[in-house]
Amino acid sequence: MKNQFGEVSLTRDGHVGVLEINRPPNNHVTVELMRDLADALVVVDAERDLRVSVLTSAGKAFCAGADLTAPTGIANPGAAPGINALYVEAVRLFSNKKPIVAAIQGAAVGAGLGLALIADFRVAAPEARFTSNFVKLGFHPGFGITHTLPRLIGEQRAALMCLTGRRIKADEALAWGLVDEVVPLAGLREAALRLAREIAENAPLAVQSTRATLRADLAAAVKAQTDHEFAEQTALRKTKDFAEGVRAVAERRPGQFTGT
Repeated sequence: MKNQFGEVSLTRDGHVGVLEINRPPNNHVTVELMRDLADALVVVDAERDLRVSVLTSAGKAFCAGADLTAPTGIANPGAAPGINALYVEAVRLFSNKKPIVAAIQGAAVGAGLGLALIADFRVAAPEARFTSNFVKLGFHPGFGITHTLPRLIGEQRAALMCLTGRRIKADEALAWGLVDEVVPLAGLREAALRLAREIAENAPLAVQSTRATLRADLAAAVKAQTDHEFAEQTALRKTKDFAEGVRAVAERRPGQFTGT
């Protein structure tokens, strides 16, 4: 049986719910896409027979970040004052009850990195790349990355990623604990399913209880952090450096920043 939530599909594999994002070519983040994914996770939480989710995406990139041209990407003027609608959905993604295994086949950039970090575990192909590239846009990190990334890999390595915008390859990500397993691309989804099935073999209420303890207050912390991130982003969005950063990334060149 298959359920469709906009550009997100949910299929069942025994006790595992397989979620696939299909927004070609880059699976860019938008408010609607994150809302659809959060809605799908609500269904997984509600179905007793589903114990674990595998998060996948179609195409070459896992998620190439926010859509800089869409009003529902990083600029959403229709949102209520002081509230970023994208981050409201991000908090929902961190509020689900059941474990998530992400299968990362390619680029996880910016908000795409933030999306990868909602998962409890990440299985990556050698082609995977992880980038917190916000400073290259003249922007502040978002999606709760300033909380979730240091929580996972430590403050020093998180600072290195966030302040350089450096791309981290799969083998380095494995050494850092950013991913849990690296497997050939052809076997990526099966490896993610294998890990999910291993979790699903266990008593589901015990798994959910243990996960809730391990992730205690995570959603609340992401809420507080995204509120701060959005305030910083709002200020930086008015700068000349942000406009230059967006142009530079679109033109695939280094930004010529002036500090204004």
